[in-house]
Amino acid sequence: MNILILFAELAGYFMACVNELAKQTGATVHIVRLPVNKEAPFEFDLQHKNVVLHNRENFSENELVDVAIKLNPQLIICSGWKDKSYLKIVKHFNGKVPTVLGFDNKWENTLKQNIASIISPFHLKNKFSHCFVPGPEQFIFAKKLGFKKENIITGIYSCDYHLFDNMYKKYDSYKKENFSKRFIFIGRYYDFKGCNNLWEAFIELKNEGKNFDWELWCLGTGTLKPAEHEAIRHFGFVQPENLSDYIKQTSVFVMPSHIEPWGVVLHEMAAAGFPIIATDKVGATVSFLSDTKNGFIYEAGNKLALKNCMKKMTELPIEILQKMGSESNKLASHLTPAIWAKKMKQLLNNN
Repeated sequence: MNILILFAELAGYFMACVNELAKQTGATVHIVRLPVNKEAPFEFDLQHKNVVLHNRENFSENELVDVAIKLNPQLIICSGWKDKSYLKIVKHFNGKVPTVLGFDNKWENTLKQNIASIISPFHLKNKFSHCFVPGPEQFIFAKKLGFKKENIITGIYSCDYHLFDNMYKKYDSYKKENFSKRFIFIGRYYDFKGCNNLWEAFIELKNEGKNFDWELWCLGTGTLKPAEHEAIRHFGFVQPENLSDYIKQTSVFVMPSHIEPWGVVLHEMAAAGFPIIATDKVGATVSFLSDTKNGFIYEAGNKLALKNCMKKMTELPIEILQKMGSESNKLASHLTPAIWAKKMKQLLNNN
C-alpha cells in the first residue's frame, strides 16, 4: 500500500504525523516536497522505514505525474492548490482513491476568496474528494468552496506532542522549585510576526519599572534586525529536539503575530506546559488558549495591550502560572500525531 503526500516546505511536526501514519497503516508514505526554508531549516527524523522523501525540484511536470501513476497510491494528500503538477496528479486519481486538499487559509470574505468559491467546482471540486484543515475558520472556507461538512476534516496541524509533553513532565517539578523570570518567543523575525511590537513592549516595561526583572529569550531568524537590550537574548533558529534547555529555563510563551492562520508553535508550547500570551490573529488559540484560564489573548498590533498582558503575567503568583501551564498541557493533548494519523487511516478504511 502506498500513500502519496504532495507538500510544500516540510517541518518536523508534520514528520511526526507522517511517521505515525506509516506505523498505523503499514503503508509506504511517499512525500514530494520543496526545498527546506533557509530561515526554518528543520532536520527530519524518518523514524519509520516506510517514509520516503522525494525532492520536487528533481522532476519535471510529466515526470512527477508518471512517478505518481507508477506508485498507484491508495490515498493522496495535497498541500494547497498552487502547484499545477500536483493538481494534475490529484485529478488523475480523483474518484478512484481519497484525494485530500490541505490548506490553512481562514475565511475572510475577500473578493479573491469569493471568486475562488465560484470557480471551485471547475478548479478544486473536480479534483478533491476531501478537505483537511486546521480549525473552524478554515472549515468555513472549505464549505464555501463547496465541500460537504462530512468531507471536511479538522486537525491538519499537530505538534510533535510526545516530544513536548516529555519536556513538560521532565521539568514541571524543577520549575516549581526554580522558577525563571523569562518570557520566550519562538518564530521568524518578520514584522508580521509582531517581533518589533514584542521587543518595544518589553523594553518599555523594563524602562517603566525598576522591579521588572524579567528577561526575554528569542529563538529565530529573519529579515528584522534583532533588538539590542541587556535583558533580551537572541539564540537563532533551534531544532525542536534541541529546545529542551530553553524550555527548562523559561516560563511564559509570547506569540505576538499580526497574521497567523494557525501557528503550530503555540500547540508545541502548550504541550510543554507554558502559560501563553497570543494575539487574536493566531488561529491555534481557538484550540489551545482559553483566555484567562491558561493565558491571555489580546488585539494584534496593540502594543499597550501586549504590555498589560506581560505585566499581568509577571504579577501572578507562581502557583497560578503553574496551574496555567498544566491547563495548557491538557488542552494540547486533544490533538496528537496519533489522532492525526487515525483520521487519515479512516479515509483509507472507508475507501
